[in-house]
This record gives sequence, structure tokens and C-alpha cells, in this order.
Amino acid sequence: MTGDSLHVARAVDAELRLPPPRAIVFDWDNTLVDTWPVITATMNVTLIAMGHEPWSPAEAKRRIARSLRESFPELFGDRWEDARDVFYAELERGHLERLTPLPGAEAALKHFGARGVPLAVVSNKTARYLHREVAHLGWEHYFTAVFGAGELPRDKPAPDAVFAFLARAGLAPGRDIWFVGDSSVDVEIAHAAGCASVLVWGGEGDMPACATAPAVVVCDCSALSGLGGFDNRGRDT
Repeated sequence: MTGDSLHVARAVDAELRLPPPRAIVFDWDNTLVDTWPVITATMNVTLIAMGHEPWSPAEAKRRIARSLRESFPELFGDRWEDARDVFYAELERGHLERLTPLPGAEAALKHFGARGVPLAVVSNKTARYLHREVAHLGWEHYFTAVFGAGELPRDKPAPDAVFAFLARAGLAPGRDIWFVGDSSVDVEIAHAAGCASVLVWGGEGDMPACATAPAVVVCDCSALSGLGGFDNRGRDT
């Protein structure tokens, strides 16, 4: 998508209104926090250690979406556990120190939390690292549930974690449950769970190719309060 068409998309998105959310599920990496530099560097250390060519930032964004336990056996074959160990060892080297919230992320959490909307995180990041990062930012109190890879039998795009969160919150799936994420896997899980997909895409590179179109595309989380009958000042419209 070109810059001009991106402006059109944003204008269209601003006019769209989803039902007010009964609950919102967020992806973590590159939806609420900026982790692409860390993830790409860690993946490239792993690829080189395993005798593969490193990936460009664009290739990393295109190829990294599924959980490690699902993607590494395909990529590294019988040596995937060795690759996993290299990846985790490198990730331990400063992933918390380099963790940066994305624009509008915490403001969105505060906005919807103040209105009593239950919030959750469902990520393909390995659970122990995800929980450390949420705690490092002091964001635990925003979420009813946080699910990382390996905590349930299936990871994204399977809808298990969304259903577990909704059961905990006493809610049923529906279009008024939003799943907010930056990848095609996030659009897939929203569709599989019977929820509305809100794709976060800032216009860099190609928009993620999705088998099912997202309900709405926003440039970042700061736009969320303008959807579903809420304006950007945080008052119901």
C-alpha cells in the first residue's frame, strides 16, 4: 500500500465503528510493545549459529508470527531444540532493558480499563518471557489474563487462549470482542474465535496478507479509543 492509499485507509478506518467492546484481547509483540529489533537480532544469532543465512528486517517481519515450538521444528528439523537453546540464551541478554511500549499502548489500556472492559494478552511469545515483560512494565493490573506460548495445548492461531480468557471473564465470543494484533496470525485467531479483528499496521512495508480481512485497520493503539463509540478524549460518543 502506498503512502497516499494509507491515508485513505486511515480515513476510512476513522469512519468505521465496531460495536462497543465487551472485552479486548491484545497481541503483545509489536502491538503493545516494540520488540522487532530484539526479536530480529535474536533470530539472526540463532540462524547463523545453526548454519543458516540471517534474515533482513522485512523477512523477519514476514516470517516470524507462530510460536517457537511450532515454527522451529519446520525451520531447523531434528536440531530445533539446539536452536531453541541458542535463541533463549540470546534473548536473555537484555530483552527487558530494550523493551519499549508503542505509542498509545498504555493510554489505550487505561482508557478501556477505566470503562470496565476486561483486557487480556494472547501472545506466541514463550510464556515465561511474556510474563516477565508484562511485570517489567508494571502492567499486570491492566489484564484479566495473560497467555503466552506453551501455557495451553495449542498456540495462536488456535483460539484456545481466547476461549480461556472469555470463560474466565464470563463472556461469550462475538463481534463485540476485539482481538487487536499486528499479524495475519492475529487476524486468523480472531476469525477462529468468532471475534472482531483489529489489525495494527503502521504502513511500513506490505500489509500482512490475511486469508480473512480484518474488521478494521488502525495505525497504532492510539486509534482504538475512536472505535466502538468512544472518542479519542475518552468519553462515550
